[in-house]
Amino acid sequence: MSAAVIVGVLAAGGTYLILQRGIVRIALGFVLLGHAATTLLIAAGGVGTRAVPFAGAGADAADPLPQAFALTAIVIAFGITAFLLALAFRSRDVQGDDDLEDGR
Repeated sequence: MSAAVIVGVLAAGGTYLILQRGIVRIALGFVLLGHAATTLLIAAGGVGTRAVPFAGAGADAADPLPQAFALTAIVIAFGITAFLLALAFRSRDVQGDDDLEDGR
């Protein structure tokens, strides 16, 4: 239940920030959405109710696939964040600010 609330709050905050005008706020929105996806994947794996996924741990071992997906989601979110922050830095150098609506 608490993981669902955390995912909902992170997704709502990320969606709100993505709809803003500045690239830095959009980047922070993608960070929040990345955290929401990671939390969702970890919660879907059910790690809290099972044992650690080691070889020979038995039938009650946690599934390592959601954990691998979560690691992949972390790497993708980091790449998107780095790209958007570099884009914001370049936009600030060229236009003077990172506002997306002023470039038109």
